[in-house]
Amino acid sequence: MQADGMDPETERPSHEWLSNNGYRALIYALREYHDRTFGEFWADDLGLEEGGYDWDIGHEPTVDALERYLDRKQSRLSWSERSVQTHRYRLARYVRAYEGVNGSADILSPVDANSDVDESVAVEECWDTFDALDKRISRTSLERIYKTVSKFYEMYVDRHEFALNPTDGLHYDWSDSRDGGSTRDNPPLDADHVRALADAAKDTRERLLVVALCAWGLRSSEVAALHTSQLVLDDDHPRIEFTERKNGPGSVALIYGADVARDRIAEFADGDWNGYLFPSSRSASGHRTRGTILDWFHDLAKRADLPETIGGSRPVPQMGRRFWYDRYSDTVEQLVEHQIQEIAEEQGSASADVVWGNYLSEERRRELRREFMREKLSAAFGGE
Repeated sequence: MQADGMDPETERPSHEWLSNNGYRALIYALREYHDRTFGEFWADDLGLEEGGYDWDIGHEPTVDALERYLDRKQSRLSWSERSVQTHRYRLARYVRAYEGVNGSADILSPVDANSDVDESVAVEECWDTFDALDKRISRTSLERIYKTVSKFYEMYVDRHEFALNPTDGLHYDWSDSRDGGSTRDNPPLDADHVRALADAAKDTRERLLVVALCAWGLRSSEVAALHTSQLVLDDDHPRIEFTERKNGPGSVALIYGADVARDRIAEFADGDWNGYLFPSSRSASGHRTRGTILDWFHDLAKRADLPETIGGSRPVPQMGRRFWYDRYSDTVEQLVEHQIQEIAEEQGSASADVVWGNYLSEERRRELRREFMREKLSAAFGGE
């Protein structure tokens, strides 16, 4: 801390600083085994700082909006301190999950009344967050979080600060007590659907469309705007770099399908090309729109003879993205439950989660995830 210009006697390191400096295992242990955040540990156990609630997220404007919401409810509805604490806990679980799923705790920008972010993106990121929570907590707990979060968004919509409430239209079977398994609209495609789409693709444009949605897990808007400058294809870890993504810089590993991207680029190599993988000469942006991606997907789904409805909904690109998340989640679960469990038993460790979270380096975890994920994607696309 001193090397970074901080005073360890008076300043508490941020969650981001701890993660960047090798203390993720400490954060994990505090949460998993002591039911407390690092901020609570800092104040209560070390006695180094008096302070309020530690939201444990890295976006202060979001923290401010959450606290303003709770203050307003306490003053206008005479909420007790216990009620405030309960709602604060639910909001914190949502925002932390949101940060984990979307790469940032900024829940404000996508719904800001003055934002130019496509509303469908805001809805997708919110719903993806609830899907992630649905895999970890009971439906009873999920419903409580949902109601609290919905009222938070609703208040700011009423004050004309938010353009929409992204929880509108989100439905689960609240009576289902199992831990996981969303029953709302837009379920994931299954492996047979993905293979049918891949088999029906007749050119590089359609092949890239299927790979970008189902093997890379991109949003429709991200697929439409893919540019060759984002693609890193010539090193050991092919990837897409997002330098201007809403949630800040980030990358997506091309675990499967990098060859399809190379084929698409080669197709344009000898012509006058603006670099977009789905270019448009009529669009001011130089690339196709999210709506075009939707139309192309519908045409391909029809040619692939996909069911008219999947889980009660017409097939849409988002189902391809959910296929990726479903396979990724299954990959991590299998790694922890089987491969890592064997290591834990050999080493006499308390659980596979401990080995996975504390004893494997991030590089090794990433390597294992990619290896297993590549196998699942190859099987779905009909590869070796």
